[in-house]
Amino acid sequence: MQWLTKCIYCHHHLYLLKDGMLKCSECKTKYSPERVNKVMTLMHSFCHNENALQASKRLNLSYVSVYKYYNSFRYECARICEDAYDAIRHKPCEYEEYFYLERSKRNKKEAVFDAHNFLTFDYDGHLYTIVMPTLQKYRQQFIDDNLEDLYASEFSRFKRKSRIINVSKHLNKIVEFWNYFENAILTYKGVSTESFPLYLKELEFKFNYDVQKQTELLEQYYYRNRQ
Repeated sequence: MQWLTKCIYCHHHLYLLKDGMLKCSECKTKYSPERVNKVMTLMHSFCHNENALQASKRLNLSYVSVYKYYNSFRYECARICEDAYDAIRHKPCEYEEYFYLERSKRNKKEAVFDAHNFLTFDYDGHLYTIVMPTLQKYRQQFIDDNLEDLYASEFSRFKRKSRIINVSKHLNKIVEFWNYFENAILTYKGVSTESFPLYLKELEFKFNYDVQKQTELLEQYYYRNRQ
């Protein structure tokens, strides 16, 4: 494989040991070519939007194993997004607030407590997101006080009238990202509140970079953080 001609850590020359392991001539790191092949194959599947279940079936691998790898890739996506933000945060930006609720819950007034609220910033075509605090922890309190219906009604009015917004036109990069997000998030068949920020960062990452750049960045970050 092409990615095994140079060290995945320092990019120097590799040589093959008698036991089948690879060793770098510079940093002296040893690793299994089969394991690297597996990681890079899964990384390729991840960047091409093949979900963990599909990849596990196609590659005849354990779903649990593939899911763990995918989650590790998502953490690297988040790191990449934060590093990119550090480089552009001084630039002027446009931003708008977004409320996301699974389609199956959109006709249930009590589901407002399950909504995901995040800010989307556009730095000259590069998107960055920040997840706002969840409302789920207040749900039981409103139920106990018989205020759930009142709150649901008021929250719906708030969404219509008090959105945080600073954009120059209606059809913009932010709206383009929202449309992309709405379609892409459906492939995961439901995302928990705890996991939502990680999946959002994955989609932010994929929106900002083409597939080739995604693979390059993920490989760089994944192995850099495992030396």
